[in-house]
Amino acid sequence: MLQVIGTNKSRETAKAVRYLRERRIPYQFVDLSERSLSEREWQSIFLGAGSAEALVDSSSSYYRKNGYEWREYDAREELVLHPELLVLPVLRNRNRIAVGFDPAFIEENRE
Repeated sequence: MLQVIGTNKSRETAKAVRYLRERRIPYQFVDLSERSLSEREWQSIFLGAGSAEALVDSSSSYYRKNGYEWREYDAREELVLHPELLVLPVLRNRNRIAVGFDPAFIEENRE
């Protein structure tokens, strides 16, 4: 089953959920504002994405407001501590990951 990781406030997450709902594709939604991801879920996401740096949303207000553009940081550690830095949504099917809304990924991973 396809898993959508994001928040209800994110427009891109809402777009992905709407796309799935309109096509009647089964999915599981994980709202990061309600629950945090487990260590195994983070490891799966980092492994699927290739690098933690690819998951950091450098255009987010949280990134700019907290000075991430000017300081050195460990992306893995900061994403686990501050999921607000994550590019949303993260689409996951088993060990395959897509960062951001990707209709092609959804169609490839339909069940």
